[in-house]
Amino acid sequence: MKLKTIINYLLVAFIAIQLVSCDNKETLDSPFGATPTERLNAQQTELNDLLESSEFGWKAVYFTDTTQLGGFTHVFKFKDGVVDMASDYDDDTSIYSSEYSIELGSTVSLLFSTKNRIHLLSDSDNYPTSALRGKGYKGDFQFLYYGQEDGQIIFRTNRSFEELRFVKATAADWTDLAKSRAMIPNVIGATTRPLFRLLETNDGSKISQFDFNFTTASRYAVANSIESGSSFSYNMGIAYTPTGIIVSPAVKIGSQSLSEFTYEASTGSFNATGTAGVSATIKYTDKPLVLTDDYLPFLDGNPSTAFGYIASFLSSAPSNSLVAKTLLAEINANLPAGITISRVQLQFNTAFGSYIQYVFAGGKATEYHNVQVIEDPVNKTIIFQDLGWDSGSTPAVLAKIDAELMNPKGLYVKRENFTFGGPPNKIYTFTSASSNFRLTTYAFQ
Repeated sequence: MKLKTIINYLLVAFIAIQLVSCDNKETLDSPFGATPTERLNAQQTELNDLLESSEFGWKAVYFTDTTQLGGFTHVFKFKDGVVDMASDYDDDTSIYSSEYSIELGSTVSLLFSTKNRIHLLSDSDNYPTSALRGKGYKGDFQFLYYGQEDGQIIFRTNRSFEELRFVKATAADWTDLAKSRAMIPNVIGATTRPLFRLLETNDGSKISQFDFNFTTASRYAVANSIESGSSFSYNMGIAYTPTGIIVSPAVKIGSQSLSEFTYEASTGSFNATGTAGVSATIKYTDKPLVLTDDYLPFLDGNPSTAFGYIASFLSSAPSNSLVAKTLLAEINANLPAGITISRVQLQFNTAFGSYIQYVFAGGKATEYHNVQVIEDPVNKTIIFQDLGWDSGSTPAVLAKIDAELMNPKGLYVKRENFTFGGPPNKIYTFTSASSNFRLTTYAFQ
């Protein structure tokens, strides 16, 4: 064999030995001491052991999208591929069993593989608002494992990559779900409380106020600053607890973030306290924080306008107060079979003057109450003065709702910034200045 050939063989052998040596060194020097597959397998075992390690299971407050949705509390108990689960999604806080698995992919993940309570948040046909039609509650049922911190298991959602933490549950967490549901009426607001609410913050030296509005179906609140020229707002998802609420994102005041609010039964307020005088309170107020001029076009001398509550579209609008819904239901209960009230319409400055029109489905004739529209410029309300009924007297079935509209203290008028139901018409609400009556209407001009 030629010397050159021998040298070439020796060179190839040397390189091969070096490559094998380097590969072995990388494995030995690896901080993990294992191949990627081995590491994933170890994480798989680690996660499953963690899930099964807690005596009373785990609790997660799941905020699926804090730009438009609130949080839902779930409690889990894992064992041998079976999970017992309960949630505060609705009044059914019972425990249900289903299957789960620890999946291997680019990372380790927890998959709730058969249907259970958490799947209610991922069903696209199950949506809380028209804006979320086809999207549901934007939830997930597969969660990517990202380790542990302070005794908590850290996940990220598979679809939106949002962080979700499991904390060790207590025995009380399972029964507290029903207590959390009992907090909902306090968040919505009792019928004995005023209709208007505000978020008030205190940074230790300055108090700021924000108009507060909560939507029950989505568990979401919007609080806009009332300061002139300010566009600042706190928009937050809300999760219920036995003692109050959790909000996300947290209310940030200076360098402090307040997320846990405690309910105060005597006032109906929800209070959060920081340090150095920092605090935040959601509380009631007897009148709107911002009085609008939205009523001005209704006064004498303006073009004709009309606003209508249409039962087929607006009966479920959350901006109708319970008092208004109760009075409408009473009307239907006291009408002959087959007849219902289909519309309450406010007509301004027509060729026949201004009047309240009550329209019925099922054959009953329309009722007309003629009114004079008076302005209260100080309180920014409109007051309806009686000019008589076309039928001669107040129909008994309409007496209660008509008395609310004819309230001598007047009505606040507000053009809302949302739409509802099928029609794209602008929404106006008419709210009593002295009771909890509020009616939602479409603008027809």
